[in-house]
Order: sequence, then C-alpha cells, then structure tokens
Amino acid sequence: MAFTYFFRDRQTLEVIRDFALPKLRSRRYIHIWDAGCAMGPEPYSLAITLCENMGSMLFRNLRIHATDVDESNQFQEIIREGKYRYDQIKSVPKHVFERYFETNGDEGNVRIKKEIRDSVVFTRHDLLSLEPVRKNLSLIMCKNVLLHFQPEQRIEVIKMFHHSLHDEGYFVTEQTQQLPQEVEHLFEPVVSHVKLYKKKAHC
Repeated sequence: MAFTYFFRDRQTLEVIRDFALPKLRSRRYIHIWDAGCAMGPEPYSLAITLCENMGSMLFRNLRIHATDVDESNQFQEIIREGKYRYDQIKSVPKHVFERYFETNGDEGNVRIKKEIRDSVVFTRHDLLSLEPVRKNLSLIMCKNVLLHFQPEQRIEVIKMFHHSLHDEGYFVTEQTQQLPQEVEHLFEPVVSHVKLYKKKAHC
C-alpha cells in the first residue's frame, strides 16, 4: 500500500493557492482531478488549502475527484472514512490541525472533519485507459504516477489530461518531472520553481 502524508509538497499547494485559485474562483463549479491519490493525504491537503482560501459557499461547489488504480482495494474505504494515523499528519500546521481534524477518542488516529471529507470523492481508475473521470476540469494534479509509465504512455496520458481541462484549466505534476517534448506545446508554465502549467486552449 502506498504511504503518503499530509502537506508533503507544501510549495506546490501554495503555488496552486496563489496562481491558480484566483482564476478558478470565477467559476461557479470547480472540478479537480487528483490522479494517483493513493490513500488520500494529497487530495485532502489540497482540499484544506482551498477551503482556507475560498468562501464557504464556493467551497461547497468544489469537488476533488480522487482516483487510483488501487490494487489493495482499500483506498475507497480509507478516503471515505478520512481516518489517518498521527505519523501521517506530522507536517500539518497546528492551526490547520485544530480546524480540520478531530480525535473523537480514537486512540492513535485522527479524522478529517466532514466539510473536507465531503469535497473529495474516490473512484477506482486506471490512467492507461485514457478515459478521463470527467470533462471540463479546472485543475488536474498527477504527481508520481507518471514516473511509472513508459515514455509513449506518459505522452498519451498527458494529452488526455489536456483534452479534459477547460480552456483556463491547470495541470500540476511532480517537481522532478519534465513535460515530454511531444506535449510541451499544449501547456505554458505558470512559475519557474513548481511544475504548474496552464492549458493552451487552441492546441
């Protein structure tokens, strides 16, 4: 089972907050796809970051579609329950923990509060099917998964992402990854220090 923890890549979350969110706020409904979500700390970290910086009404219209191939058959239950061990929340700022997590007397575990749990929906999904979870997405986050694909598979998956975004949508990937040359023309970089890209609409 893949092990992740909350706020693992805080720099990327901050860049999404500062550069993508101001554009996304103009939309009535915001749909985000976290492809390769593992047990859920990544989409929940993103949900918390957005909740902290959006009005409550707009946040109610946000959905994060968290997907993974999930060979363990356990991710859906873990994400739906929103219960995690203390060692997975070691990087959560104190004020965030106090606002968005609860203990409920469950020794050794904490639970994400309902307003955040309700924003994340898990679906089992294989990226190599090249079928998106939906169209007209505002943001797609795909971090370590692409590293496991063959170069030609990576290209086709990124093309699928491009087609799935609306015209002002964003794509974010792992810091160490470069866009394949074959798909560079589909996106423009937003900043130099984080792999956040904006869709070029007419490519």
